[in-house]
Amino acid sequence: MKTRQLAIVLMASTILCMSGSAQQRPGGQGTAPAKLYNTAKQKLLDGKQVFSFTQSKMDIEDYCERAKHYDFAWFEMQHSTLEFKDVEAMIGACPHAGAIPMTRLPDAQEWHIQHATDIGALGVIIPTVDDVERAREAVKWARFPPVARRSSGGGQGGRIWGPNYRQTVNDNMLVVIMIETPTGVANAYDIASVQGVDVVIIGNNDLSSFTGFPQNDDRYQAMVTKIHDDVVRAGKIFGQANASYAKGHPLSGDSFFFQNGPSNDGWTPPGRGGRGGNVSAPPEGEGEGLAPGRGPGRGQGRQ
Repeated sequence: MKTRQLAIVLMASTILCMSGSAQQRPGGQGTAPAKLYNTAKQKLLDGKQVFSFTQSKMDIEDYCERAKHYDFAWFEMQHSTLEFKDVEAMIGACPHAGAIPMTRLPDAQEWHIQHATDIGALGVIIPTVDDVERAREAVKWARFPPVARRSSGGGQGGRIWGPNYRQTVNDNMLVVIMIETPTGVANAYDIASVQGVDVVIIGNNDLSSFTGFPQNDDRYQAMVTKIHDDVVRAGKIFGQANASYAKGHPLSGDSFFFQNGPSNDGWTPPGRGGRGGNVSAPPEGEGEGLAPGRGPGRGQGRQ
């Protein structure tokens, strides 16, 4: 079996075992993975890359249109003025448009994760994770007992995702951890090994900012490789915030989860025509530090 195929099998097996996402086959002949309504997570388990659009403003019409064309929605609550009531309204307006709602929160506090999950998000993205404690906090509040400590409550999540929401949402929840600092790089294997973490991604621009290394610096790329190797060794899914790494990079074949990137049907967002319809352009801030025309590949010299 090829290395990439083996890695995908190990990732899927680890995640399914941690969340309990399996069902007995007829006749008692072992177990088979349950089909997930979190279609972005299902694609990841199938070894496919997934891409988001980023929603940073309250705009129901805009959100519902974009949601038709992407794997998941990245609700930006770390670097925007969005409030939970805004996100709740947008998710509620078109809950099954296509993109799975996920929220980048400013931290891993219980009330933030509880709010995000109660209003219907099927994924939480936790930034600037330096150690296992922060990763454990994210996992603790994202899922119901017995695997974690999410509290039962109201909210529109149950109305959106069906009458068996309480019994099924643990399997469908996606906990995404971001590594963005040298401390996080050093602790990447321990962070990725936390039970209940599904995906670990690099916050590319912040990692460049915190280290002082441009993204096309060999030292920066060595950190990218270390994080990748640690995440795969822990049996988790690897990704990067900068969708420019989805193709043409030595690790693109093992990179699966990205902020922004191409739509899944060729749709181009309004206002992007002046940029040549380049829907895979990185989000604001994530492209900084890349040499024009050279991309994020390794071996491009130190700057």
